[in-house]
Parts: sequence; structure tokens; C-alpha cells
Amino acid sequence: MNSPQASRVRRFACYTSRRLFGGNRMLRKIIVLFFGFILPAAAQTIAIRAGNLIDPAKGTVSKDQIILVENGKITAVGGSLAIPKDAQVVDLSKEWVMPGLMDAHTHITFQEIPGKAPFEAMYLKEGSPFRALRGLHTGQILLNAGFTTMREVGNEADYACSDLKKVIHAGWFDGPTLQCAGKIIGPFGGQSKGMPEEVGAFWLHEYIDADSPAEIRKAIHENIYYGADVIKLAADNSDYFYTEEEIRAAADEAHNAGRALAVHVYGGKAADNVIRGGADSVEHGFTLTEAQLKLMKEKGTYLVGTDFPAAHLAGLNPSNETLADANKLGNQIIERLSNANKIGVKMAFGSDTVTEMSGRTRADMVFDYLAVWRAAGVAPPDILKAMTTSCADLLRISKERGAIAPGLFADIIAMPGDPLQEIESLRKVNFVMKNGKIVRSAK
Repeated sequence: MNSPQASRVRRFACYTSRRLFGGNRMLRKIIVLFFGFILPAAAQTIAIRAGNLIDPAKGTVSKDQIILVENGKITAVGGSLAIPKDAQVVDLSKEWVMPGLMDAHTHITFQEIPGKAPFEAMYLKEGSPFRALRGLHTGQILLNAGFTTMREVGNEADYACSDLKKVIHAGWFDGPTLQCAGKIIGPFGGQSKGMPEEVGAFWLHEYIDADSPAEIRKAIHENIYYGADVIKLAADNSDYFYTEEEIRAAADEAHNAGRALAVHVYGGKAADNVIRGGADSVEHGFTLTEAQLKLMKEKGTYLVGTDFPAAHLAGLNPSNETLADANKLGNQIIERLSNANKIGVKMAFGSDTVTEMSGRTRADMVFDYLAVWRAAGVAPPDILKAMTTSCADLLRISKERGAIAPGLFADIIAMPGDPLQEIESLRKVNFVMKNGKIVRSAK
């Protein structure tokens, strides 16, 4: 135990024993031994033998690499590294190894109530503690499937995400690294419409009404106070929508506080305002035109497309969404994603999955989005980049996560097949390391 902490404790023990017991050597030895026993054990090095190490930023593979991990971080990567004799060796020599996956648009504390229940019914049926526990449950399912980082973009049960983030960070439970948006900021009414006046502003459990630049800035302050890591606006849920000036105020306030600005918008004039106003990402953007996509490329605006498969769209609102309607929107999403890819818009993967399908996990449903990206003509290396490197850039954590390199947190996954050739290989992730802790071992 030669850590700086151990050395400080030993020096303290020797000093204390001399002051208290003077020349009594026996008692002095007992004190020093006592402090030695209460020292924390030295962190063990983990050495991973990676047969095929993927660099998603470049779309390349390095053969037969050694990854050394200590104290939750990667300390060295190379083909000829010496493995410390006391290291725990993890043999992934027949696996494809890469950084953990990321999802930039999640709602893990939220699940739509099946049947004909309106969106707002969740406020009546489920309390924040229940939804926080759902977030833990869903987060662990996704973590075990390889998603080590997620951005929760609102509808998160009255700041429950912030508490969930804290308990995961404290090590009480395994879970993904979370970024939380707090309450969604929007024009009056949140994302509800036409409710009777006597019902009251029930949406304030999940939203903050802000109808001017000053009110938007104040709402951002409130969210950050309660733990928000990203700022989320809903721009176009009504005939009234945010102006370019209001978006610019939000971007200015968020950026001054070191946060990115994500904005829910589908298209039209509202999307023009969002892009020109300086949002970091357009969330959804289902009806974006080629001109708007080109403007996004020019400004460096990310598209987090939440590219729903048609089957998921039909399940979102079975009471009034016919399969034909779902297929129409599904094809529109594929076309928009294809155009964004051809134009060269920066893209980060986001799912927005909030429903259940019988016999399938939330992770199964998130991986269904891969088929949409394939149908849009996006190559597997570019899909991997959108799920790792690009997400890390958008989330402003590239110096912490998103690659396998010295100094970064050890978020590492592995699988038997090569996702650069067959992206569906991601469904078979069988090893997951989060912050240097193995949470799922390859069999």
C-alpha cells in the first residue's frame, strides 16, 4: 500500500503514537498496526485482453490490445503492455471491444399508460418515488445491454432524475451515467392542449411555463438549481411557439452556465427559429426540410432524430394512430434521416422510447432503431459514431467518456460479433464495464 493516502495515514499514526506513548515501543507498534488495518485496500488493476478494439471515432480496429484500468479509469492501452502480476485479467481476446453506448434522448422514469389513457394520466396514476424506481429499473436494463451514458430530457417526475443520478454516483446502485434536464421549459401549457380551465395548471409537475426571454432565463436558473445538466425547451406544441430571440436567450443562458440547449421541435418556422437561435440540438425534427438540414450543418447543430420504427409509432397512440398513419410517418422519418446523413448533419443517437411491447425489454426496443438507420442508408461505422463519439461531443463529456483512451472513465463493452460490419451485433453485448466496475461478464 504505497498510495499517497496510505503514506499520510502511516505518518499520522507514527506521530500520534510518539506523542501519546513516548518511549513505550509496544504500544506505539499497536497503534501503527491499527491504522494499517483500517487503511483502504489498494485499488486492483484490471487488465483486459481485447482481441479486436474498436475506435468509433475513426471506424478502425486494433488487434490484440491490452487495456489497463485502475480506480475507475483507463491508465494505458497498447499491444505490448506488460500486465502487472497482481492484476485481474479479463479475457476478451475473441470479442469486439468498444466504448459504452450512449443515448441522448431518454425518458427512463416515464412510461405511457397503455390503452386510451391520455398522456397526462401519468400524473394521476404514478408518484415521483415510483417513477424514480422505474428509472433505476429501466436504467439497469439498458446498462446491462451496453448503454453506459444517457441523457434524460424531461418528463422525469418532478426532478426525480436528479436524485437517481445522485444515488448512482454515490455507488448505492449500478446504473448509467445520467444527464438530467429537469422540467421541460415551454410556452404556456407545456405539451398539453385544450384542458378545462378549472383543472388548473397540472402540467407544472413536469414543465415550467416561460413566455418571454426573461421568463426563460429564470426557468433555466430554477432547473439548474435543482440539478439540471442540460436545458430542454419544447418549441412547437401549440400554434404559439418560441421566437428566434427567445431561443437565443435560452442558448445564451444555458451556455453561460456550461450547459447544452436541446429543443423539441418537428419543423416549420419554429424549427427555423430553433436553428438560427443557437440550439445545440434539434430533438425529433421529423419534418425538417433539406434547407433546414443544410442550415444545421452550417451552424453545427446536432440532430437527435428519435427515429422511431413504424411499429413503435403505432404503439404510441393505438387509440387514434392507424398502421397506415404510422407507416407514413415512419417513412418520413427514414427520408429525413437519409437526407441528414447525405448532407452531413452532425447526428447523435436518441431513442425516446416510452412504451412497452409484450415480451420485450426497453433495450430490445431501443435496438429496433438500428433498422431505421440502416434503411436510411447510414453505414454501421457512422451509426456507432452517433452512439458514442458524437453523443459524447453533444453531451460535452468527450474528455471523460466516449473512447477507450488513457485518462477517460472505463466505460467498456464487448460482444462476439463485429458491429462495424453488422450493426445488429450490438444486440449481443455480453460484457459491460462501467466506471471500471464489471457489471456484466462475458460467458
